[in-house]
Amino acid sequence: MSIIVRFAPSPTGFLHIGGARTALFNWLFARHHGGRYLLRVEDTDRQRSTKEAVAAIFDGLDWLGIESDEPPVFQAERIGRHQEAVRRLLDAGHAYRCYASVEELEAMRAAAKAKGVPARYDGSWRDRGVAEAPEGVAPAVRFRAPQSGRTVVRDLVQGEVVFDNGQLDDMVLLRADGTPTYMLSVVVDDIDMGITHVIRGDDHLNNAARQTNLFKALGAEVPRFAHIPLIHGADGAKLSKRHGAVSVSAYREMGFLPEAMRNALLRLGWAHGDDEIISAEQAVAWFDLDAVGRSAARFDLDRLLALNAHYIKERPDAELAGLVAPLLKAKGFDLDATGRGRIEAGMGGLKQRARTLVELADNAVFYVERRPLTLKDKAGRHLADDAVRRMLERLAGHIVGLGSWDEAALESACRAFAGGEGLGFGKVAQPLRVALTGGTVSPGIFEVMRVLGRDEVLGRLEDAAQGRNLAERQGGRNLAAPQED
Repeated sequence: MSIIVRFAPSPTGFLHIGGARTALFNWLFARHHGGRYLLRVEDTDRQRSTKEAVAAIFDGLDWLGIESDEPPVFQAERIGRHQEAVRRLLDAGHAYRCYASVEELEAMRAAAKAKGVPARYDGSWRDRGVAEAPEGVAPAVRFRAPQSGRTVVRDLVQGEVVFDNGQLDDMVLLRADGTPTYMLSVVVDDIDMGITHVIRGDDHLNNAARQTNLFKALGAEVPRFAHIPLIHGADGAKLSKRHGAVSVSAYREMGFLPEAMRNALLRLGWAHGDDEIISAEQAVAWFDLDAVGRSAARFDLDRLLALNAHYIKERPDAELAGLVAPLLKAKGFDLDATGRGRIEAGMGGLKQRARTLVELADNAVFYVERRPLTLKDKAGRHLADDAVRRMLERLAGHIVGLGSWDEAALESACRAFAGGEGLGFGKVAQPLRVALTGGTVSPGIFEVMRVLGRDEVLGRLEDAAQGRNLAERQGGRNLAAPQED
């Protein structure tokens, strides 16, 4: 049997983390078994479905690298097919027209509430003919569900789940205006698309029994179901906006890489031993439904950050420079060839301390900032002393004539200078770091000097020696002025 699966989002908002995880599990299952992964947009709710939401879902899936093997199917374009399936059900006696009024349905709900039982349609039109229909009332069409026995769903994740048919009411298939319901559309589309396995969140488990009976009534083979656990926040509650960002696009904007997000999503409810870092190739080779757990998975932002830091280190420097460039431009830095070259040349050191692309861009600012640098919070204290600034001026004179501007030569020269000044190297290194980067934390200082180049280093040292970047005020005080304790 050739496996065919589908991801079927409703375009009423962004691509949620839970939806992205469902899409990934379907995609991996298809790839692992040599099958096909399809995409179906369930847009029959015309009031809530928007083109912007469709575009956001497609964009999120493309970013994650979850590509459909065929063009997407739009459910709204298939309403005629759904209506034709209902006519078949009516002709076979598996469905009937229901003329119950809104008031009657409200009364049924109120009675059920008074008894403390779930609200269910009472089947009052199940065996009544059109001759009894009230004049001028358009009917809905309901499924004639079995009223006795059991419906068994043999779920590939949840195991065998048994439903008492007496608890399954006659669900609406077509509304009075002729539009199909979700339950009907899903089944008809799954049949027509040849879906063999339905992999979705376990909040749909109760739908499986009703849909199983509808598949059978339409004379179709019932697909295998696999209901995967929902995603909770770190506190164990269902994941929601109060836990932070819940859309894939938000994490993209926060500077996460798609490979890190895929890895994190994969580990939400699925495991392969103790493996945490799992490549795309390994995921395809290892993934199957027997390793999906039944318990709710917990989304851990710290784990995602750790994964992202790992994948940032794995990315080629040139690719990272390309990803960081628009973030720097958004900060107001227009990268010329020199700036782009510095970012790429310095990426080896920059990416060691970054957990997101946003952090990486923040860390890279000093490579593209124009002189004189703006000093970061409290960094100016290291340059406030006139003796320190004179020391940096002497250091510039010491290194200006170096024959080689590589890290080894720079380290040797700077350490020799510190020794000649009678200073521990730390007394030289930190003011030097602040003068060259504007902050107290950076990649290795000799790497920074190599990447900036001789002329820029000497220019920034001159700025520091002259106190040009000490005009930056901190807490309302001019750092170049004498300070009182």
